[in-house]
Amino acid sequence: MSYTILVVDDEENTRINLEGLLTGIGYSVVTAGSLAEARTHIQKGEGDVVLLDLQLPDGYGPNLLVEMAGMPSRPPVIMITGVGDVHSAVDAMKNGAIDFLEKPIDFQELTKSIKKAVDLVSMKRELDVLRVAQNQEKEFVVGSTQKMKDIVDLAAKAAAKKTHVLITGETGTGKDVLANYIHRVGARSDKMLVAINCAAIQSTMLESELFGYEAGAFTGAQKRKPGLLEVADEGVLFLDEISSMPLDIQPKILRAIDAQTFKRVGGTTDVKVDVQIIAASNRDLVKMIQENQFREDLYYRLHVVEINMPPLRERLEDIPELVGFFIQKKNLQMGLNVREITPNALEILKNYSWPGNIRELSNTIERAMLFCDGLKIEMGDLPSDLGKISK
Repeated sequence: MSYTILVVDDEENTRINLEGLLTGIGYSVVTAGSLAEARTHIQKGEGDVVLLDLQLPDGYGPNLLVEMAGMPSRPPVIMITGVGDVHSAVDAMKNGAIDFLEKPIDFQELTKSIKKAVDLVSMKRELDVLRVAQNQEKEFVVGSTQKMKDIVDLAAKAAAKKTHVLITGETGTGKDVLANYIHRVGARSDKMLVAINCAAIQSTMLESELFGYEAGAFTGAQKRKPGLLEVADEGVLFLDEISSMPLDIQPKILRAIDAQTFKRVGGTTDVKVDVQIIAASNRDLVKMIQENQFREDLYYRLHVVEINMPPLRERLEDIPELVGFFIQKKNLQMGLNVREITPNALEILKNYSWPGNIRELSNTIERAMLFCDGLKIEMGDLPSDLGKISK
């Protein structure tokens, strides 16, 4: 994802030096030597982040902050100050600047400040995308990490080929969301996605849930009931937490997957189906095989394509986009109108270890929005323990 930095400074050498430094680390740069030039660039949408000098030939730099206050998507502004201008810069921050840097500018401080601003832009872009989509089609955030981009690419290929998929990863990493994505973009999107949590159903009931039963198969079975394999015919069956599937049922589901046929409980007739299987596990299935807790042949049958969902602590750079996604999603769900999060609050989220992964982040944003008094999530709206646990 590319970002453009607008450098506003009346000193030509400063503009040239900053442009060279910023382009060298991957940003696009446009420059302006006056407020008038800066206004032109901003009106054209040229500048995701603004580096703004305090004193300019045609006016006082912070006046631009006041002019931009009414803009629906105003870019974050970082003030550039000379020696002795810190008090003025602090006043400018009260008008909306997110940070200030003193000349001569320290490059490490500059990159850190711009990264904070870029995180805000990333979050706002995600909000804008969701507003357009009305949150109907977009189900999750890919993010900017290469690992997530590779995951989505692999998932799309598996979906197109209708092959079986095994999704692994810690609890809360979004395995069920990825399963829904595979169904939605795949060749079976017009057919049913049937999901069952193998850990949430008693082992004695799981077989009849999967395969169905005939009338009289057991006490209470008064009429035939189709199983989920049958319901999912021509579609997708999502076996969530397959590691919890009892060993005595595993060979039966393996045969059903291999032969695409099975018998209902108490039945003698084969039922033919065409089902794509997506399985998910938060446990190490290879280790379970070694401990005789999971069948090796079933593992390799499901392991046609394995996708490992990374924990959130390994993709912290995606948090701004995830925050934007959850804010807009929960605005729609709860009838709220929260528009953004302060840079300091966002920084706290980026420095937390997230043992509960994306699910924990989602719950944290929902809580913060409920406690939020205005249109912006502040540090005080976040749970107090977030600031005490670093990544």
